[in-house]
Amino acid sequence: MVLGVLVNLDKNTDIALKIKEVKDMGFSSCQIACWDMDCHNEEIAAKVKAALDEYGVRVSTFWAGWSGPQAWNFTEGPTTLGIVPTEYRATRLRELKAGSDFAKMIGVNQLATHAGFLPESPAAEGYSDLIAAIRDIGAYCKQNGQYFLFETGQETPVTLLRVIEDAGLDNLAINLDPANLILYGKANPVDALDLIGKYVRDVHGKDGLYPTNGRELGKETPLGAGKANFPRLVARLKELGYDGPITIEREISGEEQKRDIISAKAILEQLI
Repeated sequence: MVLGVLVNLDKNTDIALKIKEVKDMGFSSCQIACWDMDCHNEEIAAKVKAALDEYGVRVSTFWAGWSGPQAWNFTEGPTTLGIVPTEYRATRLRELKAGSDFAKMIGVNQLATHAGFLPESPAAEGYSDLIAAIRDIGAYCKQNGQYFLFETGQETPVTLLRVIEDAGLDNLAINLDPANLILYGKANPVDALDLIGKYVRDVHGKDGLYPTNGRELGKETPLGAGKANFPRLVARLKELGYDGPITIEREISGEEQKRDIISAKAILEQLI
């Protein structure tokens, strides 16, 4: 396994400085996450490639966002997030395809996103149309030589497994975020690997606590202070033969974020 860290990109980002920070922290791998649709162009791609080449850093996965409303909770999330809400689907599919093209420009063969609150029941209204949309973006990524990765969290593992099976493409895979499975109250991430482990192609090094009410997500914590149980998680990944990246993500900013990333790196180095 190789350790990496998540890097955010927008049109104002000094990407050379960001990639230098990745290298200075001792990483040779990263995910690039981008919610700015104006970044999907050759000029910015050239800057990203130049920075990666200069510092010898590899991008394991390009994490593609999308436009429109975003409510990261249990009440409005199902109607605003990902490609599940039909009113935003067409636009977001176009944006994800643009993200796939950008990933190809920078030489990355994996595209990840939150697809949204995938319905628990295959009999839910619009389920077949959603599967068609997943086939659409999955096929587009395949044409670009890429895997399309679902980031875990907003659905139970068995639901995600069924959606991948129903879509029926061989380039659909998973970005395992163990914290999200906990923050959304969907699963114990170690046990989830029994269901979806064979599809995991990237892993977020992130930790958190379960929700304390039915409206708000649980709280993210520094790695090791939550319920993800990384000693067991890493051991189970090894049992499954996983030898890919673990990409540290800490959704705060400033010096505390850097301290927590360095602490997470030290913990994970001992485990892998």
